[in-house]
Amino acid sequence: MTTESSSRRHRLICHVIFRLDFGGLENGLVNLINRLPADEFSHAIVCLTRATAFRERIISSDVQVFELHKRPGKDIGIYPRMWRLLRQLRPDIVHTRNLPALDSLFTAKLAGVRTIHGEHGLDLMELHGRHAKYNRLRQLTRLVTSTYVAVSADLARWLHSEIGIPKNRIRLIYNGVDSDKFHPGSCREILPAGFAPSGAFVIGAMGRLEPVKDQVTLAKAFCHMLELRPELKASARLVIVGDGVLRQPIEDILSSAGLRQLAWLPGFRNDSAELYRAFDLFVLPSLREGISNTLLESMATGIPVVATAVGGTAEILLDGVTGALVPPHEPENLAAAMLAYYDDRQRTRLHGEAARARILQNFSLTSMVESYRQLYACD
Repeated sequence: MTTESSSRRHRLICHVIFRLDFGGLENGLVNLINRLPADEFSHAIVCLTRATAFRERIISSDVQVFELHKRPGKDIGIYPRMWRLLRQLRPDIVHTRNLPALDSLFTAKLAGVRTIHGEHGLDLMELHGRHAKYNRLRQLTRLVTSTYVAVSADLARWLHSEIGIPKNRIRLIYNGVDSDKFHPGSCREILPAGFAPSGAFVIGAMGRLEPVKDQVTLAKAFCHMLELRPELKASARLVIVGDGVLRQPIEDILSSAGLRQLAWLPGFRNDSAELYRAFDLFVLPSLREGISNTLLESMATGIPVVATAVGGTAEILLDGVTGALVPPHEPENLAAAMLAYYDDRQRTRLHGEAARARILQNFSLTSMVESYRQLYACD
């Protein structure tokens, strides 16, 4: 099949990201590619750095994945490499995502391609969205970008008020979740043998172990909870799925408290749906979020969530109905919220049921895919 857009019956969408690796943005991208109508769209993924084994989650063998191997810092050579690739592919649309891919918008414009930019959440280096240098760059992209996608109303407001993007150029498209894959049930057998005794209350978290996700605060909260209630050592368990720079600090905190044996840190896993079903409570302790896929997935699984009131989280989680919102970076408050669910299993069950009902009504994967289908089909 030729790559010339003039001779294709469907549109080629070129998705530009920093790295194809385990993460919420990447998970959402792969879900989208796997479900957009194959008779309308084809796809290429351009990784500014590289792709990992996460690429194996792409169902279609027709999706090309390119690695540009960008060097750390400013790599001037990446611009001609990107330009040549785009001239070769001749996509109908280049869709960049998040700050690291912003520069590619200008290269795409020079290559004569329509551009879309998506904001999926701010990282630690621009936690409050007021980094002068990065925001000036975003303001410049107004000259070359047709549409901006925000995955939360919080990000949409920021794009308009802080960056100055006109409201009519911003599309709010919430992430969606596969509620058939992520469904209620019990799957304790997936945990290590002997880890969770009968009657155990398993607190779970999932995601990159990076400072902006702040699982260190979760580890401190778990220790504080058991310091307040030592008898819970017989039944309270902590599972943190993922990997990254925070792994060792988390292990150090747990070991210092003598609680390392009550926690399981298995690294990245490909069986997240089953793992959610091993949890009684999910915790999202981030310092900043756009719309967390793990929040959607855990709610779809029918478990309540304790999360920090940051970014778009409060747009999904209804405090006191589907879970609890707490301030960021406050382990004592987080521990109190976790204890409240431990002590009231009826509340835990009811909030879990309400969480799944909210997902089914408002955050379906079908709705997300249709929104992107309309966006990509628009001339």
